Amino acid sequence: MDQNNNGSMGAQAALDIFQGGYEQRMNAAKALLHSDENFDILHRQLVIGGRKTSLFAVDGFLTGAVSEKVLEFFYSIQEADMPQNYNDFEAKFAPFVDIMTIQDQEKFVQFLLAGMTCVLIDGYRQIIAFDFREYPSRNVNEPDKDKVLRGSRDGFIEALVPNAALVRRRIRDTNLIFQIQTVGRSSKTDVAVVYMKDRVNQKALDAVLDRIQNINVDSLTMNKESLSEMLFPRNWCNPFPRFKYTERPDTTAACLLEGSVVIMVDNSPAAMIIPSSLFSILEDANEYYFPPITGTYLRLTRMLTSVVAVYITPVLLLLMQNTQWIPPSLAFIKIEDEINVPVVIQFLILEFAIDGLKMASINSPNMLTTPLSIVAGIVFGDYTVSSGWFNAEIMLYMAFVAVANYTQSNMELGYALKFYRILLLVLTAWLNLTGFIIGSALLVLSLVMNPVLGGKGYLYPLLPFNGQQLIKRFFRVSLPYNERHSGNN
Repeated sequence: MDQNNNGSMGAQAALDIFQGGYEQRMNAAKALLHSDENFDILHRQLVIGGRKTSLFAVDGFLTGAVSEKVLEFFYSIQEADMPQNYNDFEAKFAPFVDIMTIQDQEKFVQFLLAGMTCVLIDGYRQIIAFDFREYPSRNVNEPDKDKVLRGSRDGFIEALVPNAALVRRRIRDTNLIFQIQTVGRSSKTDVAVVYMKDRVNQKALDAVLDRIQNINVDSLTMNKESLSEMLFPRNWCNPFPRFKYTERPDTTAACLLEGSVVIMVDNSPAAMIIPSSLFSILEDANEYYFPPITGTYLRLTRMLTSVVAVYITPVLLLLMQNTQWIPPSLAFIKIEDEINVPVVIQFLILEFAIDGLKMASINSPNMLTTPLSIVAGIVFGDYTVSSGWFNAEIMLYMAFVAVANYTQSNMELGYALKFYRILLLVLTAWLNLTGFIIGSALLVLSLVMNPVLGGKGYLYPLLPFNGQQLIKRFFRVSLPYNERHSGNN
């Protein structure tokens, strides 16, 4: 197989679409693109101004209406008007669309497979690339996992150029930079590094650009997830997210104005925000579309709910193992009914059952999601208790945990908290109070040791401590009058 691959690479290397006459160059381009085998690689021979011309394009990216008008204009060019110099042709006959000059074979393949229409004209050494492509895409609807009660209803899609336009629409500043990178030997995926030149965290920007440029991979198969694993290749054991992900252009614009670096990957609707801390990941767009007091309430509720969701079941298990610690005022939390299955086993079964129901709802047809949810609720809520498998109190606490997972939009953070909740349950059941303390210490250690690319720390502004910034993380404050009306914003 290696010999065949080497032979194929050698054959491609022997092709040169910039050497020889027109016929030789055209045949080399056809062989390079395998146009006779690929049904979606279009090759059309034309005559423009009395000169033989070959047009190459990818069928799925070609915009019919625009390309027809361009070709109609080209057909109208008379032989006497055809310039001898390529630069004169570009200035006289192609000022109306985005046009590029290609003088490199690798660039020819890259631009063509990215959707640009390439034109080879007899007598011109360069190849002309016209950009009137249109990617298949969906509408810029609001993301399902990142909705707001007020505010914009648009969201990123899987195409990089429209996503950039959504950000440009919100930040009309020449300091907004979109720096393009290409990652992957086969996929050649477009990766845009976005930042405000006058506000960016330079340390984070340098670290991002250096790591992206040094990535050696064949393909970003899972787009942003593959890229994130390339940026942090040896930190798989820590489940806490290292980036803030968002599919909202307004959130992205706000982070850029704060000096963050944003990474957009073609074919992915999510933007990666660097550097990120735990507090920034916990933030939600809803907090900023309401008055400060309401936004503060929503933020504190989300934070408190996340903490309670991690500790409610391990603390209950600890108290069930040490009933003498329960004060008389909380005696009602004791499980009075007969316990047929150990409490920790009930908690663990329900943890996995909830995830199983989530996966079932994702893979269920929309018309069956509601009926299946009702059936699952009846079975798990009634029959499992009456059969003796689960106690009603256990079902109550796990119902709170299941709902609490949806109070914040970051799915990676939700699963990280779930993993440590399970770890706390296992250690508490095994080592009692000692296990509970060890699990809590491991949780804190994971937060402290989680790497941040170019930032001050994952727990900043708590560690290192910055009192003013810490207050802003807990309390949603309005901008000062002079900052709202400053020409810098």
